[in-house]
Amino acid sequence: MNTSLTKLTSQLRLILAASVAAGSVVATPALAQEENNAKDVEKIAVVGTRAAPRSIGDSAVPIDIISEEEFVNQGSTDMVSMLQTVVPSLNVNDQPINDASTLVRPANLRGMASDHTLVLVNGKRRHRSAVITFLGGGLSDGAQGPDISTIPAAALKQVEVLRDGAAAQYGSDAIAGVVNFVLKDDAEGGMFEARTGSYYEGDGDMLQLTGNVGMPLGDDGFANFTAEYRTSDATSRSVQRDDAAALVAAGNTFVANPAQIWGSPEVKDDVKLFANLGMDLGSDSRVYMFGNYAAREVEGGFYFRNPHTRGGVYDGGTDDNDTPLLLVGDLDGVGTGLECPTVRITDGNVLDDADYALIADNSTAIGANCFAFNEMFPGGFTPRFGGTIEDMSLIVGTSGEFGNEIGYDVSLNFGQNEVDFAISNTINPSLGPDTPTSFKPGKYIQTEKSFDVDLNKPIEVGLSEPLYLAGGFQYRHETYESIAGDDASWAIGPLASQGFGIGSNGFPGLSARSAGEASRHNIALYVDAEAYLTDDLLLTAAIRYEDFSDFGDTTKGKVSLRYQATDSIAFRGAYSTGFKAPTIGQSNVRNVTTAFGTDGKLIDRATLPPTDPISVQKGGTQLTPEESESMSVGMVAEFDSGLFLTVDYYHIEVTDRISTTSGIKLTEEDIAALLAQGVDDASSFSEVSFFTNDFDTTTEGVDIVANYSMDMLGGDTKFSLAYNWTSTTVDEASDNISAERVRMLENNLPATRYSFTANHTNGDWRVLGRLNFAGSIYEDHLDSGLPIGQVSSEYTFDLEVGYHFTDNLQLVAGAKNLFDERPDENVLYDNEIAGSQYPTTSPIGINGGFYYLRGIYTF
Repeated sequence: MNTSLTKLTSQLRLILAASVAAGSVVATPALAQEENNAKDVEKIAVVGTRAAPRSIGDSAVPIDIISEEEFVNQGSTDMVSMLQTVVPSLNVNDQPINDASTLVRPANLRGMASDHTLVLVNGKRRHRSAVITFLGGGLSDGAQGPDISTIPAAALKQVEVLRDGAAAQYGSDAIAGVVNFVLKDDAEGGMFEARTGSYYEGDGDMLQLTGNVGMPLGDDGFANFTAEYRTSDATSRSVQRDDAAALVAAGNTFVANPAQIWGSPEVKDDVKLFANLGMDLGSDSRVYMFGNYAAREVEGGFYFRNPHTRGGVYDGGTDDNDTPLLLVGDLDGVGTGLECPTVRITDGNVLDDADYALIADNSTAIGANCFAFNEMFPGGFTPRFGGTIEDMSLIVGTSGEFGNEIGYDVSLNFGQNEVDFAISNTINPSLGPDTPTSFKPGKYIQTEKSFDVDLNKPIEVGLSEPLYLAGGFQYRHETYESIAGDDASWAIGPLASQGFGIGSNGFPGLSARSAGEASRHNIALYVDAEAYLTDDLLLTAAIRYEDFSDFGDTTKGKVSLRYQATDSIAFRGAYSTGFKAPTIGQSNVRNVTTAFGTDGKLIDRATLPPTDPISVQKGGTQLTPEESESMSVGMVAEFDSGLFLTVDYYHIEVTDRISTTSGIKLTEEDIAALLAQGVDDASSFSEVSFFTNDFDTTTEGVDIVANYSMDMLGGDTKFSLAYNWTSTTVDEASDNISAERVRMLENNLPATRYSFTANHTNGDWRVLGRLNFAGSIYEDHLDSGLPIGQVSSEYTFDLEVGYHFTDNLQLVAGAKNLFDERPDENVLYDNEIAGSQYPTTSPIGINGGFYYLRGIYTF
């Protein structure tokens, strides 16, 4: 490898991390030793310290490099929230009561859905989560992205965020960009950290223990291991629901206060393990292996079941005078033996009604034969929903260089994510008094396997620098498996024919009839080229072909350039086409959950495959890929004063976007037709939803990143600004997407977000302050079509102070949202409220200030 190639690869090492397909040689895990000789083909995007710019100045597309230190210097502990703090165009909301989204929170880069961002670890594609966010706050409804919360921050050397469309390099999902988690590769040393914290309100206590150690592996290798354990208590930011307060006022003393809890879920025994190993085999060849295992249990609140009005449990309709009736089950069958009296709800507390007393007295023949769930839950009930998530992966490969300067990387990749749902304090109404109150509604398992071959070579073509070519092949196989829940969670009990709901209320179990496994495979071929046409002009191009077994093939391309206009200023731009294939889960999953229906009342909504008979009856068809066109232009400036500045504009058009439809109400005729087709549980569905290619969007925005360092107050101070403005417009949508849903898609994320950080170091002391701003948003009233209007913009401030007692021991105290800012409280809308004190999708969260203490020992 000649000296000109060495110069070129040095200039391109950061660009190549974003422009060569996943698994290419630039993504090979770094070896612990710091070789930089002419035969070292290993070039990855690495910045040395926090003082280096976050956005890479010599790249043709915007890339942020986030160091390990930048991650840990904040109050957040889960990876999703940590990323949001340092990447302004990434948004994540709290998900206090939002079905599976509570287990795996969706994150949105550049205003796109959570599965529009491709996630890599050491340059290799990360497998998806088995969790599909059926309720994802509008924008991420139906999304199925990776669960990045399984990655411990202590395992990371750095994180690379490519803020540009990259499907032509990496394949499906990279419409908004790429996030690459680079694992530590130290062959010695390590750290141990203990962290604890709590919210100002006195709840949400958190404990986290983390360790990392590096060891040599042979003469020229490393073995780096990370372990993390975390627990976090639940929070509550609730007020008593109006209907619950009315029950208490009427004399029902069994209603809890609050009846329904809005807050962060409880996280139990969150364990994360990561290993990263590599060894030099000599003769320009090396072998690597990395992988993880993670498991956590999550449990949160759910919607309150009113003891008068909950359909399928308590609500018996009305009589001829429109007087509400209680749903009463005749245990020996209607028309057989004793008949049950009609129980009219004549005041605000049915427990006081004489007719109810007749059925509640089980010492009588009528009481023994007639049953209402008020006898079991007299104050109504609020289920507890959650599940256990297990995640694992293993990647093995070899990389190096042949004698003719052809670099190679060959790898095998296995990844699996499993979610085992659980729901308690609820019932299967159709089973009557024999129902259990805790259920395991079923499991979903996502499994992915891939084989990658990647090659690259510099070629002399008469330019000032060689042309750098890369190409490769990928085979990928995906499986989505649905495992039935326990029998009681989906059983059609004897009271089903009398109007009682079927399955575990709130999250009915997956039936044996609906369980199964679906799979697909795809192959991909790509070519990538980069060259300096002149000393100042860099041109890159890529093309990728993919063929999927379930919907066909697609070809996408990208071109980008960078021009050094002056010693201090450069301009860059890119144009690309992209796609996101429908996931195997989106095409095949079945789920029933509780949501607010089109009439503003709680109902059971079934999310079904688009080819299910119910979906087809309502317009469902086979899914097709989303297609995108992306364009970006920007400027990079590096001044002699030390100021580093990047400004980038982006424009993304996506057609045939995949999402779930808004709830579609089933009529009695629909239900009758489905029952006739053998869909036995159709009578328990009030609404259905299914995945569909149903709308087009245009998203545009601006990212600004600036860094500056100076001597100050006897020490060194580093300033950084990260700014984002994003706007999304729904260009076209079918009737399946409601007007409220369109407004959520356009306005539920803040148009403007920025953070300004100052990090001052002086001897053994370090002080960090960060000012955060999030613009206003619109929130639908809990998906019910009852708008609460604009949620105002907010400022928050973070502060952290650290002191080194020795070279090895550091103590850090800090506060996230130091001044305990909260969003504006919810106001009543038509005198209806579901008990949430604050807008649940507020960009600053609902929990308020959080203080923490960290002890860090390094060796």
